[in-house]
Amino acid sequence: MTFDQIIGHQQQKDIFRRAIGAGRLAHAYLFEGPEGIGKKLMATAVARALCCLEGTGCGSCAACRKIDHRNHPDLHMVEPEGAGIKIEQIRRLTRELAYRPVEGRKKICIIDRADSMNPAAGNALLKTLEEPPGDTILILLSSHPERLLQTIRSRCQRVPFHRLPREEVLTVLTERLGIEEPEARVLAALAEGSFARAAGSGREEFGSLRREVFAWFSAERLTDPGSRLRLAEELDRRKDDLPDIIDILQTLYRDALHLALGRGNQAVNVDATDFITRLAGGKTIHSLLGKIDSLEQVRRQLERNVNRQLAINVLLERLAA
Repeated sequence: MTFDQIIGHQQQKDIFRRAIGAGRLAHAYLFEGPEGIGKKLMATAVARALCCLEGTGCGSCAACRKIDHRNHPDLHMVEPEGAGIKIEQIRRLTRELAYRPVEGRKKICIIDRADSMNPAAGNALLKTLEEPPGDTILILLSSHPERLLQTIRSRCQRVPFHRLPREEVLTVLTERLGIEEPEARVLAALAEGSFARAAGSGREEFGSLRREVFAWFSAERLTDPGSRLRLAEELDRRKDDLPDIIDILQTLYRDALHLALGRGNQAVNVDATDFITRLAGGKTIHSLLGKIDSLEQVRRQLERNVNRQLAINVLLERLAA
């Protein structure tokens, strides 16, 4: 994956093109932003550009091919094992970084889901960040940077990544992947700025989660106190899926609002007309706007690590009202 092949994130691409060209890279970066928007692709493109035999990240030389296949001796990938990244993984990385680059100018370490490090692993990494080898670039990827140690965040150059514009995702789905426009519009809207969700390996999982949301949030389950309690418990167990669940619900309630305003033709969940009709049934414009706002409030609360169970219970009560 070259910089030119990455969808969107032009500012970030320009930053790294200039830094690599001038030889002025920081020793550690923190790529932060929602899941599935291209952070790992950008990190891989940086690794390519640094290891490329042509110096451009050409994609065709032996070094670029090794980067793509994750078998370049100067590329070190750290990913969660089980529930998270363990101290043994960081210790192993530290030992590997003690050696000089084998083939390229730099050693590149990409730590995916860095926020999943346990405290011991975080403190072990901090030692490397405090005294980094001069020939090493570390790139931490995180969708929840607030979970990282503040001392880790302060020693990295932070690079924010944002959700891709819907029209940009739509254009790629139709022009590059050949998906018919009606289907592509649904995918682009539901993706909430994540191209990986719209067309990548996560597309099937997201579709499955969406079907679960239809079953969970029927009017019958929301209005029955016992069913609502069981749903709250299920959502609490599915904490990693909560951001996606909120995204799905927001698109559904926006479609219900369009329907209530007589703009049903602007709905994006065209395959869920019956569900949206039931969702909008008997509700005022003010009520639907309030539910959309409640979903956004809960999203912000979860990002600030508030009491998750309490936030879920309050949300379900507001959606049931």
